[in-house]
Formats: sequence, C-alpha cells, structure tokens
Amino acid sequence: MRLTDLLAPRPDDADTAAVHTDTREVTRADLRAAATRLADVLRAAGVRAGQAVAVMPADGADAVAALFGVWLADAVYVPLNPRLTDREVARVLADVRPALVVAGGAQAGRFPDRAVVAVTEPFAWQPPSAKADVAADARTYDPDAALIQFTSGTTGRPKPVLLRHSGIAALLEPVLDRLVGTGRARPATPMPNLIPTSMSLWAGIYNVLFAFRVGAPVVLMEHFDTGRFTAYVRRFGIRSVVLPPAAMVLLADDPAVTDLAPLKYVRSITAPLSPFQARRFRDRFGVTVLNCYGQTEIGGEIVGWNAADARAYGDSKLGAAGRPHDGVLLRVVDEAGRVREDGGSGELLVRTPALAAGYADTGDGSGAGLGDRVDAEGWFRTGDLGRVDADGFLWIEGRVSDVINRGGLKVQPSEVAEVLRLAPGVADAAVAALPDPRLGEVPCAFVVPRDAAAPDPAALDAWCRTHLAPFKVPVRYVTVDALPRNEAGKVLAAELITLVDPERRRA
Repeated sequence: MRLTDLLAPRPDDADTAAVHTDTREVTRADLRAAATRLADVLRAAGVRAGQAVAVMPADGADAVAALFGVWLADAVYVPLNPRLTDREVARVLADVRPALVVAGGAQAGRFPDRAVVAVTEPFAWQPPSAKADVAADARTYDPDAALIQFTSGTTGRPKPVLLRHSGIAALLEPVLDRLVGTGRARPATPMPNLIPTSMSLWAGIYNVLFAFRVGAPVVLMEHFDTGRFTAYVRRFGIRSVVLPPAAMVLLADDPAVTDLAPLKYVRSITAPLSPFQARRFRDRFGVTVLNCYGQTEIGGEIVGWNAADARAYGDSKLGAAGRPHDGVLLRVVDEAGRVREDGGSGELLVRTPALAAGYADTGDGSGAGLGDRVDAEGWFRTGDLGRVDADGFLWIEGRVSDVINRGGLKVQPSEVAEVLRLAPGVADAAVAALPDPRLGEVPCAFVVPRDAAAPDPAALDAWCRTHLAPFKVPVRYVTVDALPRNEAGKVLAAELITLVDPERRRA
C-alpha cells in the first residue's frame, strides 16, 4: 500500500469535507485536485522519483495537499518547521539534500539559493523560475521512502529518520484495532479528528493519516490555544482527541476553561505524561486520559490504551503507557543486556511489524544507519527506560541518556521530578544532571512555582528527603518561570543546565 491510497477517489468526494482550518473548509475532491496540481508542478520542475522535497507551507490545508502532492510525484516528503532558525533549516537541507522546496507566503524568501515552489495563495503552486534550479546534488532515496522526519533533539542533534509507505501503513492498522476493536463495525460517518499539533511534526502528520484511514475529516490547529480548542470541541462535537501533555497542563491551568463537554477521552501524544498530570486533568474535567508510546524510529504508535482498559485499570494504571498493539513485542534488559523477567526496570527493546528504514543522512539514500540499535533478531533498542508489569502494561521511566550517575548510584530524573510536582507550591518540575568533581554528576531541580511566591528551597529539600532515598535528593533547587520545551512538549534539559552552567551553551 502507498499512502496516496488514503486519498483515492470516492463517489461523494465533492460534498465530503476533508480539512477544516480557522479560515477554510476543503473537500476531498478539492484536496486531491490541489495535490495533483502540485505533483504536476514538481515533475515539470525536474523532480525525479525518490528525490526529497522539503515543505514549509504557510497553512495547514496547504500542508496536507503538499503531503499528498509530493507522494503523487513519487517523491519523499520533508516537513520544515517555520520556527526553525535559518541555521537550523540549512542543517536540515544539508542532511537530506532535497531537489527543491515548497514554501508558502513570506517563508518562500528564506530560500534564496534554492529552487522554490511558492504557495502564493491557497493551493496555488508557483513553479520555480527554471528547471535548472533543481538541486544538482539531490539525493535519491528508496522507492518505498515516504517521509523524512527529524527526531525531537532533546538530548542531542536531531536525526533525520526515513519512514516507508509500507511501514507507516502497517502500523496504522494495529492502532485502529486497539482503539475500535478487531472485527467491530466502524461508524459510517466518523467524528472529525481534531489535531492540535503542527503539520511540521510527525504527530500532526501521523494523525492526519490516521483520520484519512478511518474516513474522518481533520480539524487543524497549527498553534494550540485553550479558547480555540474548547470552541472546536463544542463546534464539531469532539468526543475523543489527541493532546500533548503540555496542552493538557495549559487547559488544567486556565481558569476560564471549566468544561470540555462533549469530550470523553484524551489520548496523550508526543511526550511522556506523568501520573500527576494525568490525574489532575482527569479530576478537573472528568475526561478519561489514555496514554500511548512510540518513537520516530519505530514509525509511530506501538503501545497504547483503549476504552476497555481504561474502564478496567483506569485508576490503578494511571500514567502507564498502555499495552502493546497486535504484532508488537516488548522486552526489558538490564545493563548487561540480560532480559528481565521479574518486572524490574531496564532499557526497553521492541520488535514491531515495521521499523523505520533508517537515518536519511547516510550519504547513499539507503536509509541505513540504525546500526547496533537493531540486533540480529530484529529487536530495536529504544534508549528508553521502563518496565512491563504483570498485566502487560508498559511504564516509561525516562531515557537511558538522562540517568544521573551519582558516584555509582543511579538517579532517574523523572522519578524525582514527579515527587517535586506533588510538593506544595510547585506547578511543574524537571531534573537534570550537573557535573560534580567528586561524584561525577549530581541532580539539580528546576521548579515552576504555582503562584507568585517561589517555593522555599529548604522546604523542597525536606519534602524530597521525606519521599526519596538520600542519593536521589537534588543538590540545588532553581526557580524558573517555565520549563523550556520543544514543539512536541518535551523538556529541553540541555537548556535548563545552561541556567546554572553557562559554559554548556558556549560548548
């Protein structure tokens, strides 16, 4: 299956909405016509099958049309986040070597040395000035290559992950079966899928594809706003939605948001959701929170909850990532690589129906490069720490790279942060490693106050000593107005450390 099949013609396309945005509504017929026009422009400009096309559209509907248009041209889609700096954009282009760029509005001027298909108005694709402008060094990728998505880069330089048509399609079905149930009748007119994340992120693209797979229109929110979100929920009768943890925190913190009816379920995406925040959101709005787990290299979601699990385990397992989808196997190993059979913590390994092809900056377009992250039996090292309990639920406890080695004693930053979030006067918290000449590294806490008064460090220290082993207690408590997060809602630990260790930024 190619993902263009999701936009195949249907008898009612001229009357069926496919995309809603703040400013327009687009039918399936109009969306497919726009995608076809772009494919024609790309081919006429000299883009060949397997070459990458980088896309920075000005509008979410343009982004959806561009996604399918690139695929109809047999090219590889590379989303560019408009929030990237020019230096970061240059790095992305150097890594993936696209044939040309599709850019909307003022964004087109950011690529003076590139062939650009400018989006001058909705669905109006302006060809580049000359065929010769197409990059001479454009890389050609695997014929099954669909998309190059960069990792979040929370612990290092973002990596370009090459995702296949076949791999993405293979992972959509188990998610659908998990949520709806295998063999159950699916509604003839599915509820619109409200997507509160940018189309430059994999979470946005993935959820558009999921909606098209079930035949649902999408409602795009390029920038999350609590007022607009609640208005969309009421207008479209949204009963189930995906939300990043940061969006759930914003909703729970907003005194103007008192009711989310008719919303019944929220699926947490893009970053781990703490049990504290899950319980806080549920208690405030009476909405069931369903967690899930995936990675860009995995190609999408592989672990999650459904309504039946929520009814059976909603209280006792709140904060767990869920249970594996059909065809997904989980394994936890200790530091020596031995499989843990006792339910203890270790690095999570997964085996799925379809891993990503690899990394896209390997030089030959093959997408190789997962290297020792995949063993001979197909087990992929996620780099995440977790455990699987007796009922098969996965609990994510942090990243292997985030573990603080305090003189040989291991500290999980997420565990310490969760304790701090429960402390009086604390709205949010994160923990990161500080270098220490004697112990190697020690935990440092960064706390966001719940009100104007900053929490007393001595009180926080006493709180941690009551709830944590002594070696896990932070050596320092730093008050911050907000935690730095990327667009997917993940805390940028490296930026926190520069607040107390400015030399890190210069490095």
